[in-house]
Amino acid sequence: MITSPLDQFRILPIFFGGLGNFDLSFTNEALILFIALGSFLFLSYLQVSPNLYLLSDAGAFLVPNNRWFLLIENLYLAISGLLYDNVGSKGQIYFPFLFVLFLFVLQANLIGLIPYSFTATSHIIVTFSLALIVFLGVNIVGVNTHGVKFLNLFLPSGTALPLAFLLVPLEIVSFLSKPISLSVRLFANMMAGHTLLKVIAGFAWSMMQGGGLLFVAHLLPLGVLILLVGLELGVALIQAYVFTVLSAIYLNDSLNLH
Repeated sequence: MITSPLDQFRILPIFFGGLGNFDLSFTNEALILFIALGSFLFLSYLQVSPNLYLLSDAGAFLVPNNRWFLLIENLYLAISGLLYDNVGSKGQIYFPFLFVLFLFVLQANLIGLIPYSFTATSHIIVTFSLALIVFLGVNIVGVNTHGVKFLNLFLPSGTALPLAFLLVPLEIVSFLSKPISLSVRLFANMMAGHTLLKVIAGFAWSMMQGGGLLFVAHLLPLGVLILLVGLELGVALIQAYVFTVLSAIYLNDSLNLH
């Protein structure tokens, strides 16, 4: 029996628990989020491993003697360049936050591609929570930087008074829609891609069970499935990068206003 392509997105409890009317069960989604966090901490450990340092009379020097270090170093450079291009030099102080955000989203996306795993970022509650953290964070930065002048974000300087009655409501709607658009973009892309993979995999499995010429013909959708898995790897990386780019743009809006 072939299950629905949407069954892969079901949140299932692993350990049951509750407190009054609150369900505190440990679910498959929570497990994946902990695995993503654990893999991030493991990568962080690799960065501070004593084997990466060479001690001499002149001091300590980093020695990139393994591929993991080179991979993380390239990711550092990519996110640092992204932040500099979108925010400028004064945005470098926020590099740790954006780097952690990028790695966490990327790892959650990639873990979801493992067979019989679970894609946490295919649920709007996860992506919206991340987007809300970004939204609240950049607004706190903006208010802390500009104070009351932060309200200039809704009314650019030089705007004629008659236009203000039209422009201010539009700017407010656009401002409040940022976490929604940021979360829906990631959620929709991950859910659509995994649904397509499940549909083609089920189609190939049905053809294989048919036997005869259908068994031979199932190699065609199977080949397409392999290509789509490669495409989904690219989508997982691109969506994590886009999520980080948009977060950097929102940060730039809060720091530099209009």
